[in-house]
Amino acid sequence: DTEALLRETSSGRLRAALDVTDPEPLPRDHPLWTVPGVLITPHVGGASSAMLPRVARLIRKQIGLLQAGEEPVNVVLG
Repeated sequence: DTEALLRETSSGRLRAALDVTDPEPLPRDHPLWTVPGVLITPHVGGASSAMLPRVARLIRKQIGLLQAGEEPVNVVLG
């Protein structure tokens, strides 16, 4: 809910780090660009040197869960 996010960040109640926006791309004149306490990144929010080992561990865990007949973590339905 972009409007609610804008309202709450503009009031100072919340701060936000956004890697994805709605709409996308965010228009140049959109107020989110100028709200103090809002950081917008170009789809690189998870990119770091620590990411690859963490992703590898998660994949191994997910495969182990599937092999054991269990549900993997972080499943999104719908």
